[in-house]
Amino acid sequence: MATRLKILKVSKTSLVLLTISVLVISFLFWKFYTKGEGQKRDFAEIKKSGVIRIATEYNSVGYFVSGDSIKGFEYELALLLGKRFGIKVEVIPQMNFEESMKGLNEKSIDIVARPITITTQLRNQYRFTQPILLNKQVLVQRKPDFGKTSVFIRNQIELAKKTLYVHKNSPVLLRIRNLSNEIGDTIYTKEDEKYGDEQLIAMVSGGEIDYAVCDESIARQLQSKYPGLDFDTDISFTQLQAWMVRKESKVLLDSLNVWLKELKKSEEYNTIHKKYFGTGKK
Repeated sequence: MATRLKILKVSKTSLVLLTISVLVISFLFWKFYTKGEGQKRDFAEIKKSGVIRIATEYNSVGYFVSGDSIKGFEYELALLLGKRFGIKVEVIPQMNFEESMKGLNEKSIDIVARPITITTQLRNQYRFTQPILLNKQVLVQRKPDFGKTSVFIRNQIELAKKTLYVHKNSPVLLRIRNLSNEIGDTIYTKEDEKYGDEQLIAMVSGGEIDYAVCDESIARQLQSKYPGLDFDTDISFTQLQAWMVRKESKVLLDSLNVWLKELKKSEEYNTIHKKYFGTGKK
């Protein structure tokens, strides 16, 4: 009788343990499944949420405040995108490119709308829209007769042993590394975590740093503001620049590309491009 009770007791214990195990496994499976579903944010999920979040850089071309209005090339395109998709647009200015990438990864951002040079390294992590702009990177330096002296550079070979400032995780870092190999000497770089192209330009003008690298489109826009600066030494060739989305946002990417293809054929796009770059569509 005692033996029977003991067996019965063991059986009940085993049953309880088995039940608990099944419940734990079911809970973990449910949590994993719902977490994956909750994290998905492609075009359908964005439309359902009622808002699309777009990160851009605060500068004198893409997004800036003028009087009591917000203007900018990327900003105006973002508004047209919202109108086309029938969805509210939230434009988030971010100076730090790394912060924008983090936002994409964490799904707090849906599109990074700033002039991003398409590189193999970034392609491995994200998806790019069709090219929106043609641009290149240029050296920012003081003219020989302006303020604090530094070696004036016109030939890329003269960049050897110089320190170039760029914003944190700038795609131009890869180009500078390649340029260093091409000239057969070291070009030092300093990544600034806080400032973008426009602030780095101001730092060169103020003599805080000697050299920076920025997009030519921004440099040309600021040329009249900083007459003592030179922007005529190329760092890169003309490159394709586009917007960036998460790798899994395939439907969003397709929708953006269809819209961009149509938009770039319109007179509306031509007018916007001319307003910020001085020329019609490219």
